[in-house]
Parts: sequence; C-alpha cells; structure tokens
Amino acid sequence: MQVLVLNSGSSSIKFQLFSMPEERILCSGLIERIGFDDAIFKFKTQNDTIEFVTPILDHKDGLKLLSKQLLDNNTGIIKSPEDISIVGHRVVHGGIHFNETTQITSVVKEKIKELSSLAPLHNPANLEGIEVAEDIFPNAKQVAVFDTAFHQSIPEHAYKYAIPNEFLNDHHIRLYGFHGTSHKYVSEKAIDYLGKKDSKIIIIHLGNGCSMTAIKDGKSIDHSLGFSPISGLIMGTRSGDIDPSIIFHLANKLNFKLDDINTLLQKKSGMLGLTGFSDLRDIQDQAAQGNKACQLALEMNVYRIKKYIGSYAAILNGLDAIVFTAGIGENSQLMRELVSKDLEFLGIHLDTEKNKIRSKTTHAINTDTSKVKVLVIPTNEELEIAKQSTKLFEN
Repeated sequence: MQVLVLNSGSSSIKFQLFSMPEERILCSGLIERIGFDDAIFKFKTQNDTIEFVTPILDHKDGLKLLSKQLLDNNTGIIKSPEDISIVGHRVVHGGIHFNETTQITSVVKEKIKELSSLAPLHNPANLEGIEVAEDIFPNAKQVAVFDTAFHQSIPEHAYKYAIPNEFLNDHHIRLYGFHGTSHKYVSEKAIDYLGKKDSKIIIIHLGNGCSMTAIKDGKSIDHSLGFSPISGLIMGTRSGDIDPSIIFHLANKLNFKLDDINTLLQKKSGMLGLTGFSDLRDIQDQAAQGNKACQLALEMNVYRIKKYIGSYAAILNGLDAIVFTAGIGENSQLMRELVSKDLEFLGIHLDTEKNKIRSKTTHAINTDTSKVKVLVIPTNEELEIAKQSTKLFEN
C-alpha cells in the first residue's frame, strides 16, 4: 500500500511517500519559502536528488509541482495516480470536532474550513492540499490527522481561560494546542531513549512555527500554543504572547481594522517584524555580521523559550529531559547553545562539542554530569501521519 503524506506548514510543504505497513520511504522532499520568488523545491528518491529554486506563489502551486514530479517519466516514483492508496494530510486545527484521525468527507472539509479563522496560516493551506489531492488522486482515501488531537490530555485547569464560563461551555473557547503530531512522535522517541515511561520532558519544537509542550508520563499536560497557533514563543511571522490590550489600542487609537490586526499579528510580526527576515538562517547570518536588530531578535527569542522551560519545569515538579526538534531545533547549533546556556540550576549542562554533531537519529548533547538530558530528536510527522492513516483502515 502506497501512502502519500502531505504536511503543509504556514510557508512550506513537507511530503513523503511510504510503502506501508513496512514504513519504507519511496520518496521525500520539501517545498519551502512558499510565497516568494526564490522558493525551493527538493525531491529525493533512492536514485535521484532534485533541487531547484523557482517562484511558488501559494500552496496550490507547490502541490501541482509535486504531482508533476511524482509522475515524471524519468525521475518520478509512480506510474499512475491510482498507485496512491491513501493521502494523509496534516490538519492543524480540529477544534472540538476531531480528537482522532478521520477519513475526509465533505462534512469534514466544511468543519476544517469553519476553523480557518482560528488557524488562518494553516487550515486554508491544509484544505487546499486536500482538495488538490482529491483532484489528482481521485481514487485514494483522503485522511486528516489533526495537530490538536494529542493535546486532549491537557487538564481543564490548564486549558481553560479565566473568562466567564459560558465562553467555554457555549462557544468552546479554550486552549487546544498544536504541532501535536510532532510532539507525540518526539515524546515517544524521548521516552524510548530514557527507558522509562514515568518521565518528565519538555519538547521544544522550533520551526517557522514554534511551540513547547510539557510531557508527563507520555501525556501532554500543557502547551504554549492556545486557542489558535499564535500564542507562546516568537515565531517566523507570528507574534507569540502579547498583552491583549495592545489589540484594543491598535483598534481604538491607531484605527486598525480587526482584519488588519489579525494580519499584523499572524503574518507581519515575529522575527519578520523584528528583523525583516522570517527565516532564522538569514537572521543568524545577519546577526553574525553585526546586525543589531537580528542580534536582539535572537536574544528575545531565546529569552521567551527559557521562560517556558522554567514554568514547565515547575508544573512538572522536576525534569528528566529537554528535547529540541523541528527545522530550527534540529539544525541550529546556535539556538540550542543559547537556549541551554545559564540553566545549570535546573541541572542542564550542554556539551558544546556534542552540540556540533549533526545526526538524523536521536542523540544527547548534554555533558556526562548533566542531571537533565538535552536531546536532539528529528521529528517525523510524516511517518506518524502515515501510521495513523494506515491504522484507520486496518479493520
């Protein structure tokens, strides 16, 4: 059975084609910098590696380019769209409607669309991916795996906001949490590495979107993203935590319309708003060249992450490991070093030489005397989606 997994982020599409259930990767790749003239398309099989720069205006353009490559006579991997049995889609926001993997129907698509206002950078892209895949692979079963599902274990005292009860009871306004597929996969890998299920772990997922999860005994008990994927850490284009009164000030004093405020906080803030760059690689390069704005943005980013480490260590009442994952977490030696610095009181001691090692497998970068493990674990949301999508049709 061939399962194509589409993982649409706010400015990227990761994809993998698996032969299941043996979990063999037939091809994989990444489309990044979507929305820019210098978007990057990467496609890898056992025999070929293809990479080029081209304008990709939106996710739809990216998916069309992917389908063309999959079917290419010389370097493609499938002969016909009918070769694909299942297309598994990452969907960011499932609200109260979806707490498990679900086969996609017209009703499911409508619910995903309704929730787009809560995840405006993601759900529309996820839905577009679904609809394009339905056109390209009409005979394949389409499956949604929701980012919010893993965080259903967060207790009420953590997910409920301190506003009148009716807003939770009648309107379902609460913390939902996101990046759940990644946090689930990585937490299971961390538990396997530690060799004990009764563990206390903080997962630090750093990409264009960023989030942190407190994991106790394998379950999510708190998470930095909330009602929508905008709160918490400073992200590529999203603000993270701000004082809510700023919204009223923008509207009442600076005459911003609500849609403009939403666009400001979702698409023009974060590292982009601070530096003019949304890609951390550019920001790190500029900071190294003396760019003060980029240096300050890195300092702010690290400061926010450390605040969450401290608060999560408190609610966990201890700590066995912190884990770096996702594009930045796995690849930015600098961010791991800055985040881990001056946390000795928590028992965190980074080995700077180990931190330089790049690996595609779980590895520790702490000193031998560190009481807390500092792990780098490559996430594999695509494999997790493939496994959950396949499992849905086992019976």
